[in-house]
Amino acid sequence: MAEGGLRRMDVLVDGERVARMADSIEPQSGWQVVPAEGKLLHYGFCDLHVHFREPGQEQKETIATGSRAAARGGYTTVCAMPNLSPAPDAPATLAAEQERIDATAVVDVRPYATLTLGRRGQQPVDMAALHSHAVAFSDDGSGIQTADTMRALMRQAAAEDVIIAAHCEDNTLLHGGYIHDGRYAHAHGHRGICSESEWGQIARDLELALETGARYHVCHISTAESVDLLRRYKQRGARVTCETGPHYLTLCEDDLQEDGRFKMNPPLRAASDRDALIAGLLDGTIDAVATDHAPHTAEEKGRGLEKSPFGIVGLETAFPVLYTRLVRPGILRLDQLLALLCDQPRRIFRIGGQLAPGEYADLTLFDLDQEYEIRPEEFLSMGHSTPFAGWRVFGRCLLTLYRGEVVYCDSSPINTPICRCLA
Repeated sequence: MAEGGLRRMDVLVDGERVARMADSIEPQSGWQVVPAEGKLLHYGFCDLHVHFREPGQEQKETIATGSRAAARGGYTTVCAMPNLSPAPDAPATLAAEQERIDATAVVDVRPYATLTLGRRGQQPVDMAALHSHAVAFSDDGSGIQTADTMRALMRQAAAEDVIIAAHCEDNTLLHGGYIHDGRYAHAHGHRGICSESEWGQIARDLELALETGARYHVCHISTAESVDLLRRYKQRGARVTCETGPHYLTLCEDDLQEDGRFKMNPPLRAASDRDALIAGLLDGTIDAVATDHAPHTAEEKGRGLEKSPFGIVGLETAFPVLYTRLVRPGILRLDQLLALLCDQPRRIFRIGGQLAPGEYADLTLFDLDQEYEIRPEEFLSMGHSTPFAGWRVFGRCLLTLYRGEVVYCDSSPINTPICRCLA
């Protein structure tokens, strides 16, 4: 494909790596050829924000099932949040998590370490002891409630040149809320979460990032005010980046139903917030799209908006939903979406990887013209709760390779255990 730097070419995979790329590669005896004419071949996507629940909540997801779901969604690198038991807040607990990853993951799973001991928001971890084993530091699911604690964390992060990935939420403004404090909540008698609970803490932290020089990444932004703040502080030179999720870009409070599959944190906001997020993608304020893949059991998510836990799954739906709702209508170009899902997340977190000779063969193949229905019962994740159930989408993942090995294969169009040449 010529659009946006994408090209039509053959790709030769030999062992773990891409051996050659050319307009035409003549297959040789013994090669296995995957016919990919007219399909999208890209370096594997990178998700900066997933929850694989292991150790501690394996009834919801495991590293094995979560990584298989990632492969089915076209992801070959994912960053696993530290909402675990025990929390990865010391070298021993982080090493134990890494042992499980090494034993069971089918893609590259990079663990976060916590920001504070026990993820309790009080005593900072020893970043110097952890940074060589952690992709970044986060207390995701909990905001750091005091400026003094965040300042101390940022000073340590700046000294170690590591990333703080912040879940921004001011607990004093929650008041028991569980969906956006907007039109739907008021009409249906639900307790709302105000937008300031997110953007107020972002505003505080952006000033601290300027003061300390820390690398600061804001998780799952959902409000127009958050976009505006990040835009302004980037212009002022703060070392800040941010992500949002597919659901915030394609849904809003007007789409809510009395169903736990529409409950996540932060919540779906107003249509004007969704539009501001899209504008933030277009002008470069928002650096990445991350799924915040957060599986729960069917029983837990069956308790409705008020009583079900926060969180939806997203690894297996992110690309088709965004391609269908943003690229096909002409809101985003395809190359822009691919940058948000792959190139920019890798750059921000210094993960590396690209489709080029000599690089690892971490590749994914999509049929952009294939339309299908999202059916949660077909997910490889143990979690099935998604607001996109029943949607008709374009862009089916046909094949994913990790280090040259097939880790996902859609059996209908392609049936080969090993890929030597993608033509």
